[in-house]
Amino acid sequence: MELKEKLLSSFMAFEERVDVHSELHDVRTAAIKNFENKGFPTKKDEAWKYTSLNAILKNDFTVFPKQESAIEFNQVKKYFLHEIDTYKVVFIDGVFSSHLSSTTHDGIDVCLMSSALTKPKYKMIIDTFFNKIASKDESLTSLNTAFANEGAYIHIPKSKVADKPIEIMYFSTGNEAALLVQPRNLVIVGENSHVQIIERHQSLTENPVLTNSVTEIFAQKRAIVDYYKIQNDALEANLIDNTFVSQQKESHVSVHTFSFGGNLTRNNLNFYHFGERLTSTLNGITIIGEKQHVDHYTLVKHSTPNCESFQDYKGIYSDRSTGVFNGKVYVEKDAQKTNAFQKSNNILLSDKATINAKPQLEIFADDVKCSHGCTVGQLDETAMFYMQARGIPKKEAKALLMYAFSNAVIENIKIPELKKRITTIIANKLGVKLGFDL
Repeated sequence: MELKEKLLSSFMAFEERVDVHSELHDVRTAAIKNFENKGFPTKKDEAWKYTSLNAILKNDFTVFPKQESAIEFNQVKKYFLHEIDTYKVVFIDGVFSSHLSSTTHDGIDVCLMSSALTKPKYKMIIDTFFNKIASKDESLTSLNTAFANEGAYIHIPKSKVADKPIEIMYFSTGNEAALLVQPRNLVIVGENSHVQIIERHQSLTENPVLTNSVTEIFAQKRAIVDYYKIQNDALEANLIDNTFVSQQKESHVSVHTFSFGGNLTRNNLNFYHFGERLTSTLNGITIIGEKQHVDHYTLVKHSTPNCESFQDYKGIYSDRSTGVFNGKVYVEKDAQKTNAFQKSNNILLSDKATINAKPQLEIFADDVKCSHGCTVGQLDETAMFYMQARGIPKKEAKALLMYAFSNAVIENIKIPELKKRITTIIANKLGVKLGFDL
């Protein structure tokens, strides 16, 4: 049975587990119909021109794990930011792990989507925010919405600052021969509030896994959100990450994406502006090799005046790896005084590595400052010669140049312990050992 048919039949089984009389039933039904009509995206779709899912979809994925899995903290400690105290929302094969998690309802809510979707006290919030900014047309987002049940629910009320970072962790154990998981996250940050969030998907075995994740982030007036995505998974893991951000007046939202591992990674990142004098920041570092594939698809939709957006993506590709950057800045007629900057810089370390870059500006306002740029090249041979002439071995000189290339993005990390982790991962990817492997 093809995966599409398997999912459509599994939806009927899923409906038996949930309340078909709730208002979410209509949302889920509309979503599965959209997926049924459109199916999985192919290269015929312009947005997926350089990324094919065909090889992945041949796996016989299990939609619902047959058994619950348990792992101990010592087995996965290195994946957490254990140097400091954090809130933790942890899932194993898509199922919440209470003994690995550290949640709270004390002033802020760091808990589960399954609770938020079913408990009456959350009904008003769910009615206001759930599935309101996520795409209703994109088939994979619709697929996730149809099966939406579990994930992280984070609500920072008005004038609150989360006292410590929040880690959202998804582990795949390999108990299934092949597993499909579809986490759904909802993040609501109230007026004048601040939160730092770290998200990671990690496979613990070589069994193939496909994660189709959707995250909705709502930043209210003057809210500050720093969101970090760590993508350093096993070579058999595939991630399709769909993130939608809604910003209100004077809010600041930053999403930092670090793509180092996995077989195929697709990041769909969409920002929508609903107020003046707000700032959107999209940063990314990609360092891959072998036959890995990373695709960044970004959209910043400027709808209101006096707003800023900054995109800075760095890519280093070796062996037969493939990178894609398709970034769009859309400035509506009323979005005067917009300041939008977009940049994609890439280094190819192999003649067989590929980067497909398509920066785009669509501007319908006449009083704006907008620019975009893209570079593709190799390491500077003159700089290499200069460093080697001063006694730096070729391997270390090469690593230093590549690290310097990535440093502008690293400097934007606001959690010192996380900055150290990312620096170590990059050093290891570049062949210079600084401490521990992740």
